[in-house]
Amino acid sequence: MEYGLIYLILAAIFGLFMAWGIGANDVANAMATSVGSRVLTIKQAVIIAAIFEFAGAVLAGGEVTNTIRSGIIEVGLLEGRPEQLIFGMLAALLAAGTWLAIASRMGWPVSTTHSIVGAIVGFAIAGLGWGAVQWPVVGSIAMSWVISPLLAGVAAYLLFRSVQWLILDRRDPISEARRYVPLYIFLTGFIMSLMTLMKGLTHVGLDLTIPQSYTIAFVIGAVLAVGGKVVINRIPIDPRLDRRFHYANVERIFAVLMVVTACAMAFAHGSNDVANAIGPVAAVLSVVQSGEVTAQAAVPTWVLLLGACGIVIGLLTLGYRVIATVGKEITQLTPSRGFTCELAAAGTVVTASGLGIPVSTTHTLVGAVLGVGLARGIAALNLSVVRSIFLSWIVTLPAGGILAIIFFQVLMLIFG
Repeated sequence: MEYGLIYLILAAIFGLFMAWGIGANDVANAMATSVGSRVLTIKQAVIIAAIFEFAGAVLAGGEVTNTIRSGIIEVGLLEGRPEQLIFGMLAALLAAGTWLAIASRMGWPVSTTHSIVGAIVGFAIAGLGWGAVQWPVVGSIAMSWVISPLLAGVAAYLLFRSVQWLILDRRDPISEARRYVPLYIFLTGFIMSLMTLMKGLTHVGLDLTIPQSYTIAFVIGAVLAVGGKVVINRIPIDPRLDRRFHYANVERIFAVLMVVTACAMAFAHGSNDVANAIGPVAAVLSVVQSGEVTAQAAVPTWVLLLGACGIVIGLLTLGYRVIATVGKEITQLTPSRGFTCELAAAGTVVTASGLGIPVSTTHTLVGAVLGVGLARGIAALNLSVVRSIFLSWIVTLPAGGILAIIFFQVLMLIFG
């Protein structure tokens, strides 16, 4: 291929740019509730997110990548036209990255999944016509954008009601918190470990049986719960704090759990959303190497690392803006509320990743926050902020598509 090396370099640069946009905009979803409930400072949140986003992207990011790379377009129509697929994927990365940069600068929490799917659909329509888009696949992805916030909202509502019933509404909420919070820590560790072991680690050569996965997940959950119990028992109770806010000491116990769920949410986000940046990169790589269009190709570890590094750089440079917006403006969060948001959202995202469905972490977390808000009554929500977030979601799909069409035509002119 005449420009093979140039295509690879451009794919790496544009993929890094797209991953930077994910870090700048979307990592807020993993950390915003921890910052909003004052469990973590912005600096601590950035450090934790960097570690666990990186781990999630590298260890569990391979499954969704296949859907992003080859599920959306009818690959057969590109037989004999490998360069057209390359231009399309480069245009999609550049378009989605550009839109994310604009949104991050404005402080809008938009969906990176929307951005890249819209961009790939835009390229397919521009380069191949409406028939090239696998509309049933796009339809199922679009359905997941509605279903995932609903599922996360219902899960968060039920989780928070269980917290109210088991702990907050009891005569001695402090002793009940010490009893039940380690169980919630176990649940978090078990769910996240199980989904990662069963679905995420096959491409790094770790193929476990179902009983092995359950056993390891149980052990990880148990170790986390015991560690959490030790930390919780060392928290000194200060009765003076409860005069200002009745549940102040209980919330300090929940803060331990919040750190665990923040790590889990960052891992879940890295595992699902890295695909948005590296799926198109992997497609370009396989075309350049083989000289032909293939539906499936292995995702090399260096491509996963590229996406992971881009996410971390975006988080460090611009991520703090959207973290502050999402964490403090949708609803007032305490550690017990923030934990239910994060566990519900993380569980939904990791389940979707395991099934190969690219869901929007933004939609999932906002759904969870709305669920917790509704458990306390509609007045607990800042509806004007929710409205503006919904509007930015609606704009994202067409914005990604239109930008992709423009960049595709430009690339065709330069290399065509």
